Amino acid sequence: MDFNAQMLISAWNGILLNFFGAFTLPTAQTFTEMATAWIIATGRRTVCTIYSFVDPNGRRAHDAYHRFFPDAAWEMSELWKIWIRLLAARYYPEGKVPLILDDTLFHKTGRKVDGASWWRDAVRSTKRQVVKALGLNLVVIVMRVNPPWGGEPIGIPVHVRLHRKNGTGPLQLAEEMMDDIARWLPESSFVLTADGFYAPLAGRDLPRTVLISRLRRDAAIYDLPPKRHRTQRGRPRKKGERLPSPKEIAENVQLWDYIEVNERGKIRYRMVYTLLVLWYGVCSDKPVKLVIVRDPDQIEKDDFFFTTDIGMSADEVVESYSGRWCVEDTFKNTKSVLGGEEPQVWKDGAPERASAFSLLLYGLVWVWYLEHGHGSVSLVKPLWYRQKLRPSFADALCALRKVHWQFRISPKSEHSPGLMENLKHLIEAAAKAA
Repeated sequence: MDFNAQMLISAWNGILLNFFGAFTLPTAQTFTEMATAWIIATGRRTVCTIYSFVDPNGRRAHDAYHRFFPDAAWEMSELWKIWIRLLAARYYPEGKVPLILDDTLFHKTGRKVDGASWWRDAVRSTKRQVVKALGLNLVVIVMRVNPPWGGEPIGIPVHVRLHRKNGTGPLQLAEEMMDDIARWLPESSFVLTADGFYAPLAGRDLPRTVLISRLRRDAAIYDLPPKRHRTQRGRPRKKGERLPSPKEIAENVQLWDYIEVNERGKIRYRMVYTLLVLWYGVCSDKPVKLVIVRDPDQIEKDDFFFTTDIGMSADEVVESYSGRWCVEDTFKNTKSVLGGEEPQVWKDGAPERASAFSLLLYGLVWVWYLEHGHGSVSLVKPLWYRQKLRPSFADALCALRKVHWQFRISPKSEHSPGLMENLKHLIEAAAKAA
């Protein structure tokens, strides 16, 4: 086997080894085998399919793999704690850690899927028609990592919680998740970016966290309270005069600032206007910085952002929010490329575990590629896209699969006694891949 491939396999196993403390020894072995087999599996990622790639000859009983999600004694929160500490030490040993918050629907089928309910499907719904689907509503926090090849940032999941019908709401879950992260990283501070649904978190006491989000166009905002005179009697005023809505303010701005911002790897020019306001109904006692963003060509609609850090510059706010899109790529790739929705598990918290496991696996693949695979495994360029320079997640996954299959079919590997069986299994897997 090629020495470079052996080093890359060792690097992958080394990443997985960090999680062994969260498992008993037999379950740790199952965890390693499940993670690796999920990567190299073709077709639907059901537990049976994954098992067939763990042990092609069927020498081991499949019960341990079927019990891994519903019955094994391990906690997903322990894996997230280990993972975020590794990521923070590697990518953000100093400064604020950029996090992105969002929720997504993992589709499921079946009458009795634990945690599944009917939710609005954001992908298929429109303004005129709401489409609902059965599945798991997951609240997810990812860490934004800028790849060395530039372009759009990468969103690596660092915490996941399940939102159950009639249970704890997503805002409360998000607050609890940020409390967990602050406890896991006691020396770090955070910049949390979220869409407008999570804007009310500005009124919550998130530990060491700056929030960047959208402000409603018709939000009820107020001027800061006037300074109190020394001889003035009565209760101090909590807010100033009512201001026009953000949309009305934007229509009447006469003097804009022009800035140059990096939006997902592309340099764009924007007109911005900032104002300190009180969003009294959401965060009554703390001012926020309103940032109105306008396209100089006036093709795009005005955007209205805010940050709880009144000292943050407008370009920081715009770039942070534009980088939020990487979480959508995380959801899309986890579902379509990794098959995160496909494990057919249905009881005792197994659906939640399997979905969170797929999101963790997405991050593991990216970190392996960023640290070891990029530059070591050649990027396969399609015939119609020879100028391709920036790898996608599919390219990172392809690189990891290549070195694993090379390891399995090499005459010098530990799998050499079953070389022909592995070759036969690879041919059958490739035949079923379509």
